[in-house]
Amino acid sequence: MRQNKISRPPCCGPRVIIHLDMDAFFAAVEQLDFPELRGKPVIVGGAPNERGVVSTCSYEARKFGVRSAMSLTEAYRRCPQGIFVRGRGARYRTISEQVLDIMAAYSPLLEPVSIDEAFLDVTHSQNLFGEAPVIARTIQARVKNELGLSCSLGVAPNKFLAKLASDLKKPGGLVVIERDTARETIAPLSIERIWGVGPKTAEQLHRQGLMTIGDIQNCDPALLARRLGVHGHDLYRLACGEDDRPVANREDPKSVGHEHTFDIDTADLEAVKSTLLSLVAKVGRRLRKKKLRGKVVQLKLRYLDFTTYTRQCALNAHTDLDHDIYRVAVKLLCDHFDGRPVRLIGVSMAQLCGLGEAAAQLSLFDAPPEKAQKLARVMDAIKEKHGEKSITYAKVKEYEDEP
Repeated sequence: MRQNKISRPPCCGPRVIIHLDMDAFFAAVEQLDFPELRGKPVIVGGAPNERGVVSTCSYEARKFGVRSAMSLTEAYRRCPQGIFVRGRGARYRTISEQVLDIMAAYSPLLEPVSIDEAFLDVTHSQNLFGEAPVIARTIQARVKNELGLSCSLGVAPNKFLAKLASDLKKPGGLVVIERDTARETIAPLSIERIWGVGPKTAEQLHRQGLMTIGDIQNCDPALLARRLGVHGHDLYRLACGEDDRPVANREDPKSVGHEHTFDIDTADLEAVKSTLLSLVAKVGRRLRKKKLRGKVVQLKLRYLDFTTYTRQCALNAHTDLDHDIYRVAVKLLCDHFDGRPVRLIGVSMAQLCGLGEAAAQLSLFDAPPEKAQKLARVMDAIKEKHGEKSITYAKVKEYEDEP
């Protein structure tokens, strides 16, 4: 259990943030636990003849062009000599907690982002433990010496710059971006380094002649805002190295989900889809009530013999809308349903953030889903006043269980 050694101070003045990112985490744990895998191309995700994607691969495998999220069959095509292994989630979570315990010794302001990365605000810790780069180097050494694993760290005046810095010299790097030189430091980097600029967004920016972060810095911010709306303003601020989101321990739930166990196991896929939609509606309502959005859709599927599968998929942007969640959840269901009677179906949303956080603004060119938001608010209001079953989707009503 993590023990915070210093009390939470008020946040004032310039921040100093550390971002830690474990290097090839899942594959590195496999090589740690099984020495015979060290120095070999390890690919975590499943067998090469299975439908699925690469979770993580070792740096030895990356030399062959294998990457996370690549299909297992493509990974095998590129690296037939690779060693394909299934992930061990419980083991990875245990080590992740140990990494967080090490980080928590240097500040109470610790924000896990995922199983293999976290932010640490050391603004008020430097009088106790030395300057931020010293703290970062100490954490890096402890992770190596105590856990036998490599991590990369970035030190910067805000979260965006710290995360960007941690990715510049992987594996085992430690990069410091200073406040006074941040703008020119990041200017030569490609626009893909900016949070929220994925392949599609990058393509649209390239069409406008914007290739590097410096190109965006040199844009007229008013013109960028006219072209892209509020997202143009956010993009410009990040390109200039500005990010005022604080690091804070999150008391919010790590995920929001619902499950349903069928009274009678069913192999009727349409009935399972209907139940899934009903669960999604509950998840969406809870997210909106808590003013949260999620980015990762997680599906749980249990068959009559109690064989249980969990699958997940990340959205392009954080959302609290039912149709966004259902679109991905039902695809996961259809991709993995094998025709056997289903005993339990569940859906949850993970990687949550508040409505005001920049992490929710990943799809820079999408119009705000105003109609969908209005419809969701109307349905929420009706359910709040008249009960959960007062209004629902037609598909749910068609297959709704008898009370």
